[in-house]
Amino acid sequence: MAEPGASRLFRGIARVLVALFYRRVDVIGRERVPGSGPILVAANHQQGLMDGLLLAATFPRPLRPIAKAPLFRYPLIGQMARLAGAIPVHRRQDEGGGAVDNEAMFGAARRALEAGDALLIFPEGVSQPEPAIMPLRTGAARLLLAEGGERRATLLPIGLMFHEPATFRVGTAFVLIGEPVPTADLEMTSDAEEAVRQLTARLGVALQRLIVEARDRHTLDLVLAAESIWREEVPDAAGDTLARTTWRQRAARAHGYLREVEPLRVAALRRRLERYVKDLDLAGLTDRDVSQGYPFRAVLRYVLRQGFALVLGLPLALWGLINHALPYGITALVVRALEPEADVEATYKVAVGLVLYPVCWALEGWGLWRVAGGRLLLVFLLSLLPTGFFALSWTARVEQVRRDARGLIAVLLDRDLRGHLLARRREIMAEFQALLQRVPEPVLAGSAS
Repeated sequence: MAEPGASRLFRGIARVLVALFYRRVDVIGRERVPGSGPILVAANHQQGLMDGLLLAATFPRPLRPIAKAPLFRYPLIGQMARLAGAIPVHRRQDEGGGAVDNEAMFGAARRALEAGDALLIFPEGVSQPEPAIMPLRTGAARLLLAEGGERRATLLPIGLMFHEPATFRVGTAFVLIGEPVPTADLEMTSDAEEAVRQLTARLGVALQRLIVEARDRHTLDLVLAAESIWREEVPDAAGDTLARTTWRQRAARAHGYLREVEPLRVAALRRRLERYVKDLDLAGLTDRDVSQGYPFRAVLRYVLRQGFALVLGLPLALWGLINHALPYGITALVVRALEPEADVEATYKVAVGLVLYPVCWALEGWGLWRVAGGRLLLVFLLSLLPTGFFALSWTARVEQVRRDARGLIAVLLDRDLRGHLLARRREIMAEFQALLQRVPEPVLAGSAS
């Protein structure tokens, strides 16, 4: 069946917004998605509406989200939800804590699955920024188990992970599509509530295995710092994005286990890692810098290459910055004034930007037309997108050069700095490896009860 035009439009918009906002998006496991037939996609929920946009942009098939009913009342967001074919769900917290009737939602969802659609649900029920799975609601299990036998949809878990998710053109996203959750042995005929409970528990375990689960954001940052050290100390094992994510998962599980059985050693290791990360940042260095150092020829090639690119690109970059300075600045001020929670900050930036950027461009274009006529207006309109992308690339290059220069200066001022950092890094890695030997393999693999 051909994809409806509204769905294609929504997916196109989602791809553009995700590509604009995030510096990098990685997707693993697309081959696990059935090419046809009904699917219920269940994902963790950390970044508000950005989670839905990210999945719409990266999932191989069109997704119809099950979305909270209040979203449909907002002018811009509601229209986007309708384009996506979203099915509204009423929650008690949205209805003042009173009773809610979601028979219409269940009916619409069942009909969509019977038609072979792919539905998206966030079984936690709410978005939250911490790197952990909240207790799951039972709606996904009830929807799946209502259909029996061969008609039952595939339950596909997806883990969403982010790094600096609310920072424009700095944040990254990782989508890990898991194996389908088994449902064939569960039926609603005998003990319906027990079947729902079992399937909900299975889904929770599946989602936990697809993310890097830590007790708080700071612990997750330390896991990422440890993974950066491991990547440099054991480069042959680092491999691709999936290998690095697997290491992070195992490290986070090890930390959760060891803080109970070796609390003093874990606390000491955390302090050493925190000091190392702080000193590395103050020096403007990365773990890769500590590994490679600053050979003269490499520095000279770097200066010539980057300096040439920055000088040549300056005129276009300045034009792009001038074109977009007004909407960028106003968007930042408005979002700051709204003070969004951490899990919806990226959503606010995208939503506010979708309104303010066109308005500011229209005002700038009108002013140019009044002052200089139609030709300059045409140049302005044609240059908006290309100079905007060029300015983003140029400013990112400037920031990288600034950081690299800080690192070089720090090493030149303290010739022993790199050696000291390298020695500390290796001590941290050795202690972590020693502690890792204390962790049972089922815990590291995420299969321990």
